[in-house]
Parts: sequence; structure tokens; C-alpha cells
Amino acid sequence: MEIEITEAQRTQQELVAYLRSPEAIRERCGQLFAWVCEDNSENFACDLTQFGRAADYVIEVMRGEYPNLDIPFHSRWRHFEVGGVGRLAKLDTRLAGLSPGEKAAAKFDLAIVSVLLDAGAGNRWHYDEQETGLSLGRSEGLAVASFQMFCQGNFASDGLQQADASRLQQLTKAELANGFQVNSENPLVGISGRLNLLQKLGQVLLASPHIFGDHNPRPGNLVNYLLDKSENGELAAATVLSAVLAGLSDIWPGRLEVAGVNLGDVWQHPAISDDGLVPFHKLSQWLTYSLLEPLQELGLKITNLDKLTGLPEYRNGGLCLDLGLISVKNPDILRTSHSVASAVIVEWRALTVILLDRIAATVREKLGMTAEELPLVKILQGGTWTAGRKIAAELRTGGIPPIQIESDGTVF
Repeated sequence: MEIEITEAQRTQQELVAYLRSPEAIRERCGQLFAWVCEDNSENFACDLTQFGRAADYVIEVMRGEYPNLDIPFHSRWRHFEVGGVGRLAKLDTRLAGLSPGEKAAAKFDLAIVSVLLDAGAGNRWHYDEQETGLSLGRSEGLAVASFQMFCQGNFASDGLQQADASRLQQLTKAELANGFQVNSENPLVGISGRLNLLQKLGQVLLASPHIFGDHNPRPGNLVNYLLDKSENGELAAATVLSAVLAGLSDIWPGRLEVAGVNLGDVWQHPAISDDGLVPFHKLSQWLTYSLLEPLQELGLKITNLDKLTGLPEYRNGGLCLDLGLISVKNPDILRTSHSVASAVIVEWRALTVILLDRIAATVREKLGMTAEELPLVKILQGGTWTAGRKIAAELRTGGIPPIQIESDGTVF
């Protein structure tokens, strides 16, 4: 039976599709950026004379990390290499008997689960890696903890190096806490939120067989879905993001909805005309960046990388504040913590998206490089994220960000 779609429903569907696009992120963040630059914000001001200084600092950090500027993508795979340990070589050895497609699927399983566990850890938690004796905190600690759980088969019903819907739904808080070495002396921010994301992931895998397969649904089956979307060996980066948002949107808790569709990392701000909605999709874009390398290993050429945006999180945003591109109008902003939905955080994140584009353009201009030679995903890695962490460590004990966020383990 054919179901008629009303004009209102069509309009809502178009709004959802728009809010899931990188164009919407830049347009809505651009509106807030212009609004702040016109001195309308009670929270922030921008100083656009600082781009040269900011670019110089980022270039200095980039050359320190990658002297020949041969920079890899900003993705979860970098965190698995922390300490110069050959964990990825170990993984490839474990996956050696698989076909290229099966190997890519296993890497998708790992990347998707690990990224969903990657929200801010807090500055007290650490992971002690038994094999190396390393004690790792923050994103690298979370990455290695999830990597070890994956290699031990903790996310798979059959104990293999993969993840599947059944096991993810059955995962308990005690199992996750054990894998992440959480106890009263080693607390991890938002562990319940992280567990809920993985359990919801299991449910979503079952609910979308056209994306994740109807036999043994798993995150890695997204590889086949994306291969079908490729043309002549090429795949647009935005197509990967679109698949991530379509397939995983229902895992996000307590978010805004349009026509029953969970919008995910989308928030409200009164300065935005029409619907007042500002999309960011930080974790989804971080995940998208992390899925590109396994696709490249399959021989796919990823096109239009710079259609995706910079990541509006506290390292990039902190860099913009610490280097003076953004300043706070009220010092209390730096003394209290703020919810992700607050105007302070929405504005900070929106400014970060636009400023990252402009920092990147200034960096390329100073280095005499094109966007193809130095795409945003490499500048983030080289780059702004690393520089944000470095300057935070120089300015504040424990390297904490300049603005504190009340995290539930699902956004940052």
C-alpha cells in the first residue's frame, strides 16, 4: 500500500537531511560566528587579528610532530599507536587469515566501538597497559583500553576480534568498568553513558539490517553498505558521514527530535533564525574520519575530504580561547561548568568550527600548500588538536580545558 507523505512531513524530512549535512554545520555555525563578531553575545568576543599568531603556533607544533609535514589523518588509529607501540601490527597479525573485506569489517568494528567510548575521561582516570607498563590517560588511555578489550573478544559473542549486536546489548557496567580498570581510586567520567551507547548500538544494528546486515548484525557490515555507494573506486567523505548519521542516530540519549528522528549532536540557540537549531555531529565526524583509512586500505579513493568540518570539542575550542581568537566577556564562564545544551557551550563550539576553517586556510597560506596537499583532517592531527592539548598543559594544571563541560560521556 502506498503511503502519501504530506507537505509538512516532506518539509520535516528535508530539515532532518539538511541538519545531517556538513553544509548545515558550517552555515548554522557561521550564523553564530557572525552574530558574535557583531558583538551580540553576552558570553564571547572574537579577535580576528590573531589568526597569524594562531597559525604560527599550529605550524610550530606540526613541524615538531611531523618535521616533513607528512601528516596522517586525525583519527582513532593515531591513538592506538600511542607510546610508539606496534599495536596495529599486532592487530593485523590477528586478522591475517581474513579476506581484505573481512579485515576492513573488523577494523570498522573496532573503530566504531572505540570512538563511541571516546568521550572525555576526566583528568583523574588512567589505564595501565599490562603488556607495556605504560600508564595512559584521556583519549589515548580510552583507545588502548578499548583496543585491548576488542583483542580479547569482549565485544563479540564468539570471542573473536569483532563486535556484534547480541554481545553489545548484553555488555554490563561491571564488564566495562573491569575492562577500563575503573574503581573508586580510578574514576571514569560518564561510564554509564558509555555503556548505554554500546547497548543502544547493539539495538540499532538489529533495527537497520539494510545497513548492518540481517545475519549477525555488526558495525563492520557498514563496509559493504559503503562499497555499494562507491563509484569507479571513489567514495565521497560526506557519504560516509551520511551513512554514520543514518545508521547510528538512534543511539544518542535524550536528544532533540524532528518527525520522530533523533537529531543527535544538534542543539538550540535563540540567535539562529527559523528553527533555532545548530548541528555539530562531533563524534560522528570523528568516527567518519576514523573509518576512512580501512576504506583506503581496500583501494577506495576518498574524495572531497574538506567538506567535513573541524571537530568542535574542547581541545580545538580550547586552542581558540588560549590563543586569543575567542575571549570570554564574563570571567565566571571560566569558573563554573556548563551543560552541553547551554548557550555558552553552543556558541563556543560554533565559533570553533568556523575558526578551524580559517586557521587551516592561514596555515596553508603560510606553508604554500593547497587544500588537497594539506586537508583539514591533517591540520587537525598535526595540528590544532595537538596544539590545543599542548597549550592547555602549559597554562593549566592537569592540562584541563579552559571551559568546563558537564559531560555524560556521549558528546566530548
